[in-house]
Amino acid sequence: MKHVNVDPHLEMRKEEIMKQFREGNEPVVPPEPNREAIAELGDSGGSMPSDEVLTERVVEALKTIYDPEIPVNIYDLGLIYRVDIKDSFAEIDMTLTAPGCPVAQTFPGMIEGAVKMVPGISDAVVELIWDPPWTQELISEAARLELGLI
Repeated sequence: MKHVNVDPHLEMRKEEIMKQFREGNEPVVPPEPNREAIAELGDSGGSMPSDEVLTERVVEALKTIYDPEIPVNIYDLGLIYRVDIKDSFAEIDMTLTAPGCPVAQTFPGMIEGAVKMVPGISDAVVELIWDPPWTQELISEAARLELGLI
């Protein structure tokens, strides 16, 4: 899966969250997906965008969703294992940082809803999987740097 550029508004929000994290404030509750940012992910001008374009849009949408305990978006945190788009239908495999995560019941539905808002996506299914288990090695290099892990 290739890495795509992040919207500047998302970068600013990420910086705000990271500042709170560095200052030792209470854990940040993940904000709802940024509906405006998702809606602006692209206008195909009436034609159906390619699966590759839709994949990029879905990844951008996933980057608007933050983990409830670690102030990093779920994509850069490495929670998304697979994004597969076929004929405007999105299939996503994801995990959580721990099986006992308190949002295990609600988080996949929130992610599914955000993906369904992506222009060009007709429907989405998010499957929560536990194998392989999540580890810190799955965090993107940029997110590791911001978290002080490297």
